[in-house]
Amino acid sequence: MSTTKKITSALISVFDKTGLEPIVKALHQNQVIIYSTGGTEAFIKDLGIPVVPVEEVTDYPSILGGRVKTLHPKVFGGILNRQDNTTDVAQMEEFNIPQIDLVIVDLYPFEKTVASGAIEADIIEKIDIGGISLIRAAAKNFKDTVIVPSVEEYASFLDFYTQEKGATTLEQRRILATKAFHVSSHYDTAIFNYFNTDETYLKTSVSNGQILRYGENPHQKGFFFGDFDSMFTKLHGKELSYNNLLDVDAAVNLINEFKDDEPTFAILKHNNACGIATRKTMKEAYIDALAGDPTSAFGGVLIANGNIDLATAEEIHSLFCEVVIAPSFDKNAIDLLEEKKNRILLVIKDFALPTKQIRTCLNGILVQDKDNITDTKQMLKNVTITKPSNEELEDLIFASKICKQTKSNTIVLVKNKQLCASGTGQTSRVDALKQAIEKATSFEFDLLGAVMASDAFFPFPDCVEIANKAGIISVIQPGGSIKDELSIKYCNENNVSMVFTGTRHFKH
Repeated sequence: MSTTKKITSALISVFDKTGLEPIVKALHQNQVIIYSTGGTEAFIKDLGIPVVPVEEVTDYPSILGGRVKTLHPKVFGGILNRQDNTTDVAQMEEFNIPQIDLVIVDLYPFEKTVASGAIEADIIEKIDIGGISLIRAAAKNFKDTVIVPSVEEYASFLDFYTQEKGATTLEQRRILATKAFHVSSHYDTAIFNYFNTDETYLKTSVSNGQILRYGENPHQKGFFFGDFDSMFTKLHGKELSYNNLLDVDAAVNLINEFKDDEPTFAILKHNNACGIATRKTMKEAYIDALAGDPTSAFGGVLIANGNIDLATAEEIHSLFCEVVIAPSFDKNAIDLLEEKKNRILLVIKDFALPTKQIRTCLNGILVQDKDNITDTKQMLKNVTITKPSNEELEDLIFASKICKQTKSNTIVLVKNKQLCASGTGQTSRVDALKQAIEKATSFEFDLLGAVMASDAFFPFPDCVEIANKAGIISVIQPGGSIKDELSIKYCNENNVSMVFTGTRHFKH
C-alpha cells in the first residue's frame, strides 16, 4: 500500500494568515474541499475561493463567544479516523463524517500577549483550546493526516505539496507531526510558566536551536538554544563557536557590572578577565586593560561599556582577537576592524539577562538564582582601625566587581582602577593569591598601594600577611569566618585597611 496520500480535503483555522494565500490557491487549483471558520473563513472567501463553514459539518454554531467552534466529533472523527481500519471506515459512513486529510493551524499568540503586558483576562482568552486540539489530533494520526501546526511551517508544507503534486509522503507527514508536537509542548510550557509559582517545578522550551561547528572540543557536538539576535547585531566575522559563546557570555556579565561607569574596557580568555581598566577615554581603557596580561589577550574576547572610536580601533587592530563587543562603533572603526575577515564584531543591544542559572548535574540539573548583588560602598563595613581612602574605596569596589565574575577560588589585585592580576580557579585561596602576585610581578606592576579582593572569607590571616608583604594596603572580602579576628588583628598591626561586604561571590 502506498504511503503517499493525495489531499482531497482540508480544515484551515489560523491566527496568522501571512503566507496562507498561496496555499489556499494551490489547494483550490487541485480541487481540494476547504473547511474553515471565523476570520480564516472570511479570508478565504475574500480570495474568491469556495469554503465550507465548519458549522455546516457539525450542524452546530460557534458558541460562547467563539470559544467552541471546532470541538465536535464530526471534525475530530474526520481527522483521527484510520483509513486502513474497517471499523473506522464503517463509522465514518454511519455518522456521515467527512474525511479531513489536511489540517492547518496557527495558534493564538499567548506568549506575545503575555510579553505585551496585557491584563490577565486578555491573556486567558489567548489560550487556544480548539487549535491545540486540532494539532494534537492530526499529528497523532500522521499516517493518514497532514498537520501544518504554525505559520512557520506554511512554506515547508507548500514545498512538500508542490513537490509531490498535491500529495504528501509518510516521511513528510512525520516531519510535520514532529514539529506539531513541538508547537503544542512549547505552547503548554509557556502557559504553565505563566501560572506556575512553585519553584520546585521547572519546564523550559526553546524553539530556535542553532547547530555549532562543534562543542568545547572538535569531537563534541555543540548547539546553542537562545535568541542571539535579540541581544546582538553581528556586523562582521565568522560564525561564533561554542567557546566563543561562553566567552561572550562571561564578557557580557562582567561589563554589565560597569555599565554606568566611565569608559571601561575588558579582555577575557577562557571566561575570566585577563585585563580590565576604567579611564577617561576608551582608548586609554583598552591600552591599560591590555597591559594587564598582553600574553593571554592573544585570541581573546574584547568588550567595552561604550562606543569604540577609530583611535581605540587602531589600538585593537594590531591584536589578534576573536570577538570585539560594544554598544556602538564609529563607522571608520568598523571599516578598520573588518579588515581581519574572521574577526567577529558585535553590537550589544539593551537586554535583560536571565534571572536563573541552569546547569546539568549528575543525572539531573541544578537551578539557582543568578548572583545579582553587586557590592557598593554603602554595603561596606569597616572592620579595621585604618580606614580606606576614597581612592582605595573606588579600587576596592572595582576589584570586587571583577572578583564576582571570576572563577573560584579567586583573588583579584587592582590599582588605580586597573586589573594588575588575578588568581583564578585555584583549590586554595593562598595559591590564588600567590598566582596573582607572581603574575602581576611578571608584567612589572608595582603592587605598592594596590588593593585585594577575595570572593570568600579568609579562614586564616596568611592571605592578608602575604598580600601586605607584596605591597597591598587595603582588602575587601565577605567576612564571616569564625577566625575573622585573626585577619583583622594582622591588618591593625600593619596599618592595612579591610572592609567586609557580607556577601560571598563563589563562581564555579
